[in-house]
Amino acid sequence: MYIAVKEIELSYADTDMMGVIYHANYIKWLELGREKLIKDVGFDYLDMEKAGYYAPVYNLNITYRKSLKLGDKVFVKTWVEKNQGLKTEYGFQIVNGDGEVCAEGSTTHIVVRKDEKGEFKPVQFKKAFPDWFQKYEEIKKK
Repeated sequence: MYIAVKEIELSYADTDMMGVIYHANYIKWLELGREKLIKDVGFDYLDMEKAGYYAPVYNLNITYRKSLKLGDKVFVKTWVEKNQGLKTEYGFQIVNGDGEVCAEGSTTHIVVRKDEKGEFKPVQFKKAFPDWFQKYEEIKKK
């Protein structure tokens, strides 16, 4: 299993009134982790879009375990949890500089393409991007 690691830089604007990192920022970090994984294995999300496809979030699960504060080191660890023909599930952990898990969970994505009416329709990831799908098969959690 391959795990991509992305360091996150925190700023004062990321904090809430309690002085901790605002929970919605974690969701943005999941996307940064996913982008890092995709690039690490040799693909580019922008190439998918140029080909007329998109990979929106279908489902999001996150459990917050420990608060992060300004000044903490933060890393997002991302991997392919499941790789099915239609859905791909990415697992993640957000850890601090001491290696403590501060949040964990998953995001599930589907691949869609606009039809002639301008509506998004799901497509098989393994058919639209067979090389990408195969790479995920090689690196996914066993």
